[in-house]
Amino acid sequence: MCCAVAELCIASREFPAVVFVNPRAGDGRARRCLSPIKRMFTERSFPADFIFTESTESLESHARSAVQAGRRVLLAMGGDGTLQALVNAAYGCEVVLGILPAGGGNDFAAALRLPKNPIAAAVAILLAKPRWVDVLCARTADGSRRLYVGGGGVGLDADAASYSASYAQLPGRLRYVAAALRALREFKPLRIRAEFPGSELPPMESPALLAGALNTPSYGAGLRLAPDARIDDGSLTTLFVRNLSALQVLAAVPRLLARGDLPDSYVTRVSAARVRLTTDRECLFHGDGEILGTAPVEIEVLPKAVRVLAPVTS
Repeated sequence: MCCAVAELCIASREFPAVVFVNPRAGDGRARRCLSPIKRMFTERSFPADFIFTESTESLESHARSAVQAGRRVLLAMGGDGTLQALVNAAYGCEVVLGILPAGGGNDFAAALRLPKNPIAAAVAILLAKPRWVDVLCARTADGSRRLYVGGGGVGLDADAASYSASYAQLPGRLRYVAAALRALREFKPLRIRAEFPGSELPPMESPALLAGALNTPSYGAGLRLAPDARIDDGSLTTLFVRNLSALQVLAAVPRLLARGDLPDSYVTRVSAARVRLTTDRECLFHGDGEILGTAPVEIEVLPKAVRVLAPVTS
C-alpha cells in the first residue's frame, strides 16, 4: 500500500476503512463522486467499504457497529452534518475520522484545508496524517447533549436551517443566504444573553439577529463570521450579529456572497471555553445546520476530542 494512511497500519484488507455516504449531500454530489473515488482508492491500494446511510440514526448505528467490529478508519462522505453524526457515534473510541466534503457547507473540511472537490480531497486524505481537533458539546433546554463540529447558534441562522433543504440546488453560501432571507420575512425581534461559566468575562446581552458559538472560522458554506477561530485551540468563538433592519441585511447580501463576511461594526466576538445562551422567547438552536433543541443552551469546547485526517502543512 502506497499512502501515508496505510503506513500507519490503521487500515488493512482485514480491517478496511469504512466510508459512510450520505447520498443526498450536496444535492446528490456525493453519489456523483462515488465511482471515481472508489476507483482511485482501488488504484492506490487503500481498502475501503462504502455504506449508504439515509439518516443520522442509520449512520450512527452503522458507525458503532463498525467500531465494534474493529474498524479504525471511518470517513464521512457528505457535509458538516454527516461528519457531526460520525463524531457523535465515534467519540471516545480509538479511531481516526475523515471527511470527503460533498455537502452544501463543508466548513470543517475547509478548516482542515482539504480541497473543496471531493475527489481531490480523497487524494489528499490518502496523504494525510491524523490530527487532534476540538469539537463542541451543546446541552439544550430538554437536557439532551449533542456534539457538533463547526458552527451553531440561535436566531436567524437557526430559523434558516429549517429552510435550507429547499435550496439544495443552489451552490455554496448562496443556499444559506437564500434560506436566511426567507427566514427574515417571519423573524421576530430577539434579545439574547450570553454568559461564560468558569470565566471572568462579563455577560453579553443585547437585541441580536443571531448569536453563534463557532469552532470553525466559517459556517454556512464559507460565511467567515469568526475569522480567528481555530479547531485546536481549546476555545470557541461566541458572536452576536446586531439586530439589523431588513434593509441593512439586504444591503449586506452582495458582500456576504462575494467575501463571506460582514462589517466589523455588525459583529461582536468573544473567545471562551464555554458559553450559555438564553433568549427572551422560545428559540431553536442549531449545530452544523441541524436543529439540536431549544434555548437556553450551554455550549462547551471539548479540547482534542477526536483525531481526523488532515493534510500535512509545512
